[in-house]
Amino acid sequence: MARAQRYQKRGGDAVHVPLDDALELAQDPSRELLALDEALKGLAAVDQRKHRVIELRFFEGLTIEETAAVLEVSPDTVQRDSRLARVWLLGAMADQPNPGSGDA
Repeated sequence: MARAQRYQKRGGDAVHVPLDDALELAQDPSRELLALDEALKGLAAVDQRKHRVIELRFFEGLTIEETAAVLEVSPDTVQRDSRLARVWLLGAMADQPNPGSGDA
């Protein structure tokens, strides 16, 4: 039972698409990348450590433990910062106007 729940939590039967293919499928990946870049700049202005966690984990490919060592914080702090930063970034990107929709 628990194994089946973990299986579903991790995507279950979802089709796994490589990142390169996903970018091709996106309507306008350059717009999305620009929105992400703007959101990352905003995060850096608000909380430099959370910004650094995102850089190290997602752009440098460091593990939680490696990121914790670089930042001299606990792995739990890295996990917490990562979760909060992702939520912050999603909110910041959602708040950005969509040039194609007539929003300004």
